[in-house]
Amino acid sequence: MTSSPPGTLGIDFGTSNSAVSWAEPGGASRLLPLEGEATNLPTAMFFNVEDRHTHFGRDAVAQYLSGTEGRLLRSLKSLLGSPLLNESTEVNHQQVSFQQIVEIFLAELRERAARTLGHEPTRVVMGRPVHFVDDDPARDALAQQSLHEAALAVGFEAVSFQFEPIAAALDHERRLTRESLVLVVDVGGGTSDFTVVRLGPQRMARADRGGDVLATAGVHIGGTDFDQRLSLARVMPLLGYRHHGPQGREVPNRVFMDLSTWHLIQWLYLPRALSQAQGLRVNYTDVRLHERLMRVLRQRDGHRIAHEVEQAKIRCSQQDAPTRVDLAGVEPGLAAELAPGDMAAHLDALLARAVQCARECVQRAGLGDASLDAIYLTGGSSALRPFQLALQTEFAGVPLVEGDLFGGVASGLVYSRV
Repeated sequence: MTSSPPGTLGIDFGTSNSAVSWAEPGGASRLLPLEGEATNLPTAMFFNVEDRHTHFGRDAVAQYLSGTEGRLLRSLKSLLGSPLLNESTEVNHQQVSFQQIVEIFLAELRERAARTLGHEPTRVVMGRPVHFVDDDPARDALAQQSLHEAALAVGFEAVSFQFEPIAAALDHERRLTRESLVLVVDVGGGTSDFTVVRLGPQRMARADRGGDVLATAGVHIGGTDFDQRLSLARVMPLLGYRHHGPQGREVPNRVFMDLSTWHLIQWLYLPRALSQAQGLRVNYTDVRLHERLMRVLRQRDGHRIAHEVEQAKIRCSQQDAPTRVDLAGVEPGLAAELAPGDMAAHLDALLARAVQCARECVQRAGLGDASLDAIYLTGGSSALRPFQLALQTEFAGVPLVEGDLFGGVASGLVYSRV
């Protein structure tokens, strides 16, 4: 590797997917390939017990789904600002903190970028949500500090941050031919972020864009929350969620909440958690449901089920047709049905909160809907059909423009003057 020439790397470290861009001073942003030709990399790591290697992205998920022995970790970003970040876990017979695991993933992103560029980048702009943590400024600041420390630890020398929806706006601006007022909607795996911003070809060259950002808002709701809600509604009842026991009381629900939450699943495989789950048997009238639960935990199938729920959500949205969540690994022939109407109903409360946050953002900007030229969508979860329908209902008449769902934020980060 040669020494790094002037230029900036942009890293969108996402809850579900990550992307990286590069631009030289005054140059155009370009997304860098991270896995084959793909410019987005699932934020997933698999610690393979058999070959002692760490696998990333689609390779990590494939290793897990093939039944290879090891540990799958996803939704690492959700741990930022949480006390769990400093907790240790065992991977490949070593104790490693989750902060170190975040560093391992960032180091891999930097290394893959370096292989493409032919040099190791030293300057980076990191994307961040409007709020890592809702209504807790101290934890929000801690989350950014942890990510800053991780970036320094892997070799970056100059580290700055930009709000993800502002980065997406700066990318969108490159394709505009006239000045526009835009509500940027960035819905990723963990957060929904909104920005009202004035964009246009004549504004791009301005050194200070602060006056063009009219308002920002964000809420900690994203694709992993949609997955959790659908899992609780359609899958977890097959394992005993909301099942009533001999005394007429519901089975305690903590295990089902954790089993449907990506970044908490691995904790259920610990001996103490397995013992606690086994102890729930007395709370079941139908012990077959408990046997399914224990089979999932002993086989470490929690991430597989979460993956199946996620894929069913995507199919149901894209095809606007019923689909099934395949649970044959738990019991032959077992499946959960998911129909478009059911999905919209299950997600209604979450979608309403996200859309209300968008409304608050426009109100903070002091605008009416007639002033908006467009609603610009980025982030994989913004493609969800029920969410787009909810936005169209709330902002009737304002056109929706779908951008680069997985690369828009990363592309715009390198245009930030921060």
